[in-house]
Amino acid sequence: MPLTADVAAQQVQERLRSLHRLIYDIEAERARNEQCIDSILRAEKAVESPPSNEDSSSSSQQQMQLKNLYKSGLSAAEQEESLLRKALSRIYEIRSIKNERRIQARYAGNKETIGCGALMKMLLSAAQTLPLHVGRVGERAPPLCGAVPPDSGHVAKAGDAVAALVRVSEKEENWILAEVVSWMPAQGKYEVDDIDEEQKNRHILSKRRVVPLPLMRADPRVDEHALFPKGAVVMALYPQTTCFYRAVVNRLPANAADPYEVLFEDSSYADGYSPPERVAQRYVIAIKEGKGRAT
Repeated sequence: MPLTADVAAQQVQERLRSLHRLIYDIEAERARNEQCIDSILRAEKAVESPPSNEDSSSSSQQQMQLKNLYKSGLSAAEQEESLLRKALSRIYEIRSIKNERRIQARYAGNKETIGCGALMKMLLSAAQTLPLHVGRVGERAPPLCGAVPPDSGHVAKAGDAVAALVRVSEKEENWILAEVVSWMPAQGKYEVDDIDEEQKNRHILSKRRVVPLPLMRADPRVDEHALFPKGAVVMALYPQTTCFYRAVVNRLPANAADPYEVLFEDSSYADGYSPPERVAQRYVIAIKEGKGRAT
């Protein structure tokens, strides 16, 4: 059933109220955790530097107290983590509701033309606010997190951003940034819109001509395996454009907010590569070899 504007607004407000309460709960839990950490530090200091006249029973009692404080601290940290994950869940739900309404508005013919400058700002914002994968201890980054490829049976949903190989002339094909309109299972094809609304182009493409963009960012400090290695050949969105071209990873992001540094293939330079360019994780994807190369 279509999500009406009133229902969407109500759902967003409900989640905002829930998020507001969670933020207060998080702050209260964090204050309790800080007190617990202070108690642990004092207990550790007492155990490490006991008075010279202290008997063994008193020392054992201090060690037991420290052990209990560790347990309390671990429990408190897990509670704070749970609250933070609930808050993130509310944020993602709000994003999903707003995206659904945007897609419905487009289908209803209310698509608003966006100028080039505004489009570039929108693409940057989309990259910066892409959800960050925050895994639990020992949990590996899931498919479509950073450089992790999608599952073999993955089908992009309406509204998902993709790289799409489209014909721009009789002899030329380009990889463009596009948005999925629909998946047509009977034909095994996607219907996609060029993200550049000034082009106003819609394309019907086979699955092999569509590459889904990451749905989450990877944190290099804990999920370095989910990033392309230095020297990897990739497709990257050329700055201030909506087209993907072949590039080589020159430097990895240092933290979750950092972009890659890439060198685009460019025959106009002596070494065949452009000067370093910074490209967000969201717009760096595995290259498609063969007929669909971005050249």
